[in-house]
Amino acid sequence: MASLRIDSAGLRDLIASIADFFEARGVQAWATGGFVRDLLLGLLVYDIDISVVGDPLVLGPALAGTLGGTYFSLQEERGHSRVLLPDRHVHLDLMPLRGSDIEIDLRARDYTIDALAAPLGELSRGEAPIVDPAGGLADLGASIVRMTSEQRFAEDSLRLLRGPRIANQLSFEIEPATAEAIRRHAGEITSAAPERQRDEVVRIFSSERAGAGIRLLDELGLFAVLLPEMEPARGVEQPTNHHFYDVLGHSFAAVEALDMLLSEKRPESSPEREIWEELWEGLAWCGGLREYFREETSPGTTRGALLKFCGLLHDIAKPQTKSIDKDGRMRFFGHSDVGAEMARRLMQRLRFPTREISLVAAMIDAHLRPLQLGQQGLPSRRAVYRFFRDTRGAGIDTLFLAMADHLGSVGPRVSVEGFRAHVALTGYILHLRFADEEVISPTRLIDGDDVMAALGIEQSEVIGALLEAVREAQAGGEVATKEQALALARTRLAELTAATRE
Repeated sequence: MASLRIDSAGLRDLIASIADFFEARGVQAWATGGFVRDLLLGLLVYDIDISVVGDPLVLGPALAGTLGGTYFSLQEERGHSRVLLPDRHVHLDLMPLRGSDIEIDLRARDYTIDALAAPLGELSRGEAPIVDPAGGLADLGASIVRMTSEQRFAEDSLRLLRGPRIANQLSFEIEPATAEAIRRHAGEITSAAPERQRDEVVRIFSSERAGAGIRLLDELGLFAVLLPEMEPARGVEQPTNHHFYDVLGHSFAAVEALDMLLSEKRPESSPEREIWEELWEGLAWCGGLREYFREETSPGTTRGALLKFCGLLHDIAKPQTKSIDKDGRMRFFGHSDVGAEMARRLMQRLRFPTREISLVAAMIDAHLRPLQLGQQGLPSRRAVYRFFRDTRGAGIDTLFLAMADHLGSVGPRVSVEGFRAHVALTGYILHLRFADEEVISPTRLIDGDDVMAALGIEQSEVIGALLEAVREAQAGGEVATKEQALALARTRLAELTAATRE
């Protein structure tokens, strides 16, 4: 019988503490699912799946208290609970064993490579036998994702999405009969709770192969059901300067470009390798960018994953805004602001956090701005201030989105020299952003009370407009003192008053 080993002393100590907790209470516990699978594959483990003969909703809080973690119910109706251990950078998922027989429990799981278990007590001592009733070890060795039974999809439609997500995550192939079953049931995915759909989608965009992941969803018929708002983009032609004439194909290509740009590793093939080197060598002076894209915008979602999702959605409104002018040129007037609102509604439907919705909407609304900033030479300090003001915390992300948009447009016709110009513009904007805090966050020279006292006006919306005019001038280096700020406010008020009279 195959066995499971834990080589990491820190992980073995944690498993021993968990096993001691359950043994002290006479509770049978098993390491199961993705935890066993990932250990066998030699992957880093961030979540530990544990099946118990008991009630996780009772055991979870006590285990959290013992280990100094935080408890919350994951799916209360299914008896699932989670214990977060941030100091150890892992979390524990507790599930009730279906019956008292581990093999029956495993056969009821969705995919064979997740239908694996090892007794927790033995594992805590370093090595334990693997229970494998569905042939998961053989599929793991063959890099295959195979369903245990088509019935599993009827029991929980989210499993339709888990299969391709796991295949994408592990670079595995989906076994043909399993792929065909997913296609047959694809329309049922909407019966899963929106937030559960969102979590699986986010995990795909969190991978280094997000582009391949969404193409797999499309091949399996899941993409159109999950994101019907994107379907109008299929088959919509773009101008001939786009290698991918189809808007949806361009959107997929933009995600793949972000996979490459944000990769921790230098690509092996050309021209991706040269493009990647241009970016990271050109921005080497700007430390912390990689850490920036690893920041979490919500638990489990990084800026990088959110940016890739935005890469998919950035041209969502092109079908609705497409027109042909009198000269026969194809236009998409207003697709940025219309797209921002469409993306906002899509993300609300999937229950994304408000902050993430705002970040994506800001990126889409401004995704053409970086190119526009560089059309008349290097942008002014004032223009850079406006860009970061309007992108509301997503300015850096938007710069990367613009580069991916370019790469997704030119496709294999990409010129390394042409991309170098994009990197140079991005570097210049970032230099202004980081070299002088006054460019994005000018020191307050005056406030509303100062304006009202000096100009003899009452509180109104005009005050905000005058203060913003002063901030812009400060960012541009045109105002540096309180006196200059009040003089500018007085001039601007006169202009607003004259415009109102006209």
